[in-house]
Amino acid sequence: MGKKSDKVTSLIEVNEVSQNVSANYSVPEGLTGDVFYHAVENCPVAISITDLNANILYANQAFSQVTAYEQSEVVGKNEAILSNHSTPSIVYETLWARLSQKKPWVGVLVNRRKDNSTYLAELTVAPVKNENGGVTNYLGMHRDVTEVYSLQSQVNSQKATIEAVLNASPSATVLIDSTGKVVLDNLSYKALASDMGVEPVVEIARIIKDQTARDIFDLNQNEPEFEGVEFSISNEPRGERWFSCYGTHISVEDDSIDHFYNQSKQRYVLLVVTEITLNRRREEQARLHALTELVNEEEFIQGMRETYNGAIHQLEKPVNLMAAAVSMLEKKAIDSNHEGGPVLQAMREALRAGQNALVDLTERAPIRVNQMQLPLNVNHIIREAVSICSKEFNTYGVDFVWVPSKRLPKVLGYENRLRAMVKQLVENAIESIHSSSTGKRILKITTKAENEFIRIDVEDSGEGIPDEMSSKVFEPFFSTKKQNKEYRGLGLTMVHEIINEHCGMIGMEKNVEGHFVVTVHLPIAVNNSC
Repeated sequence: MGKKSDKVTSLIEVNEVSQNVSANYSVPEGLTGDVFYHAVENCPVAISITDLNANILYANQAFSQVTAYEQSEVVGKNEAILSNHSTPSIVYETLWARLSQKKPWVGVLVNRRKDNSTYLAELTVAPVKNENGGVTNYLGMHRDVTEVYSLQSQVNSQKATIEAVLNASPSATVLIDSTGKVVLDNLSYKALASDMGVEPVVEIARIIKDQTARDIFDLNQNEPEFEGVEFSISNEPRGERWFSCYGTHISVEDDSIDHFYNQSKQRYVLLVVTEITLNRRREEQARLHALTELVNEEEFIQGMRETYNGAIHQLEKPVNLMAAAVSMLEKKAIDSNHEGGPVLQAMREALRAGQNALVDLTERAPIRVNQMQLPLNVNHIIREAVSICSKEFNTYGVDFVWVPSKRLPKVLGYENRLRAMVKQLVENAIESIHSSSTGKRILKITTKAENEFIRIDVEDSGEGIPDEMSSKVFEPFFSTKKQNKEYRGLGLTMVHEIINEHCGMIGMEKNVEGHFVVTVHLPIAVNNSC
């Protein structure tokens, strides 16, 4: 480099580079080599100019600030003095391959400062061409991006952690904007979408609107939070599944370029959907167990009442005969002017005992607890009764067909009694199917509104009840299955009594398919007075 000072040498070298540039581009008047030098020297980006072997010919002040090397310490040295030797060799091979093609290279290197501390350098290396297009030098510009990389790594790590936590959650979680577009979701939500076959957000929004009259996409509501909204989906072969939904509005900074100076918040809806199928099934089992106990108690009381009534009925006949006999003996004694003797006295004692027994039986007959009449959904009552009989359906292999009316007015009635009535009709139908020799094993229940009544059709593929017996089946202790010692013959008696309590009607017939149909009419709740 001779005796020239480093500054003069640098100025000459920068001038030479600037002349190469100005050979291809017209330099505006006033932009001398000195101006170029000071511009490069004061540039906040670390700049170096090397020869074709990467030996440093010039480095500006920012280069010294970043690397901790003085300009005099790097001029004449190779750029390799900055290498930390931890950058993969493929990176350097790619760099030199691009330069050999006379094209710039942009990338990141791990560099080492004079004090041996490392930093991450975002580097751009560009070939400097002369007027003939030949490459005379390389221009390097780099900046320390260690802090930026660290912050970005933290952000990425936090993002990955959040995504991992969300994906590990068994609850379906989704973030949506005001248009209903899904911004963020987890794996559980994707699985739910696959199971439902539709976008869950759309279906959930419809369900919430039906149940709470709220539009979850309206982000200007006074009550941004809701919870406890439950819904179900039917997904064969897994059956019906139940979910509970929680939702709230959240606000985040708007990161769009348009709001760089004018910061604003963007609002979203966060939905968390948790499956509660197992809890629901446990609750349903407990509820059905309680309902079964209530129905069994109702049937037991009814059976006891019928037993007492039957006993009273059976006892009344001999008591009445004894009363007639006593009356005749007393009349005869009066006519013959004597007291009637020991026979009349014994008859009087027997009559008194029989009458006392009748009074005692009447007083001891079980009394059914008064229930309150309530507006009831017949479809709901039938579903519960059928659920109670599910074991019988499985045991006897009976296929159940359920055709409920979607819009059914309510009836005013006693819930436990109506449930017991339906259960008896279902059990009678299953028994008829089981005893039948027909190949079909179908029980079908249909409901619909008909004039001022709710009509319930219980249809089975059994042999049914012969016409000559249709008027007797409602009598206590009458049964078409006398050979079955366990059959008490009280079921249809109770059904008839319950229907009468509700001012209803019952009929039986065979339809065109040869199936036996029991039809029950119950008055709609508008007026249920008999």
